[in-house]
Amino acid sequence: MNHNIILWVYLVLLLVGGLIGLLKSGSKASMIASSLFGIPILLSALGILPEKVAVGVIAFLLIFFGMKFAKGRKFMPAGFMSILSLISLLLLLLA
Repeated sequence: MNHNIILWVYLVLLLVGGLIGLLKSGSKASMIASSLFGIPILLSALGILPEKVAVGVIAFLLIFFGMKFAKGRKFMPAGFMSILSLISLLLLLLA
């Protein structure tokens, strides 16, 4: 699978998650965080930054969401984003 497709899909889902957090819970922090973490992924997808930057960001988010899921046991959004991050990371590393 093309690395750019993986990065774009992950980026869109990350930003949609931040937007849902903002609209559903009024969490500005969720939107800000998803935007800030999305910037290096976007720049990697555009070829401005090396792909390993996006891999590092996604690996960090895997750990972050994994710990959040382990603590709260709520599938949305932490469990979903953990699985999405893991799948994206594996696809990027194996492709």
